[in-house]
Amino acid sequence: MALFGRDKSQMITADQALQGRSTPLRVPAEHFVNRHRIQQPFPDGLRTAVFGMGCFWGAERIFWQTPGVYSTAVGYAGGFTENPTYEEVCSGLTGHAEVVLVVFDPAQISYETLLKLFWEGHNPTQGMRQGNDRGTQYRSALYYVDDAQRELAESTAKTYGDALKASRHGEITTEIAPLMQFYYAEDYHQQYLAKVPDGYCGIGGTGVCLSDRPDVELPPTR
Repeated sequence: MALFGRDKSQMITADQALQGRSTPLRVPAEHFVNRHRIQQPFPDGLRTAVFGMGCFWGAERIFWQTPGVYSTAVGYAGGFTENPTYEEVCSGLTGHAEVVLVVFDPAQISYETLLKLFWEGHNPTQGMRQGNDRGTQYRSALYYVDDAQRELAESTAKTYGDALKASRHGEITTEIAPLMQFYYAEDYHQQYLAKVPDGYCGIGGTGVCLSDRPDVELPPTR
C-alpha cells in the first residue's frame, strides 16, 4: 500500500484509514500492579479520563502511582480504525494517538489534579511527536468525556500556555476533543513498565509548572 511510505507526522483522513476489525483485542481483566479491574464495570462513583502524552508506557506509570487513581490501562483513541493493533497505529494509518485511560475516585483526586500531572508530565508544544518519538500516534491529546472535563481541559490549556510563553516555550499543540472511543492496547503493553522496570519510558516535561504564572488563577476544582 503506497501510504505506508508516507510522512507519519501528517494526520490521515477517514478514507485513508485502515479498516480494522470488529473483535476487540484480548486484554487482562486485572491491573498488573494493583489487581483492580481495567475494564468495565468499575465500582460506583468512579470516573474516567483519557490522556495522550506520547509513548503510553511511561505515561501510564505516572497515573497508576498517583493516590486516588483506581486503575489505568493503555490504548488508542482519536482516530478512525476499529480495534487497531499496535503495529497498525505505529504505521500512522489509523489516526489514533497512544493514550492512557485513567479510572479515578473524585472523592480522593480531582480531574484538575490529573490535568496538572498531564500538562507537567510531557511537552505539549511538539506537535506530532514527543521527544525522539515521531508520528501522529505520539501527539499530545486530551479526550474529554463530558462538558465539565472539556471546560477544565480548555481553561488549564490556556493557563499552562501562558506559563509556557512566560518561560519562552512554544505554543501548545494539544488536541482537545470529545472521546469517541477508547480501544484497549494489547496485553503486553498494559502496565508495561511494571513488567519491564528498565524498559523505555520516553516521558519528559518542560519543567514549567501549571501554576508558574502568579497572576493567573487556576480554575476551581470540580
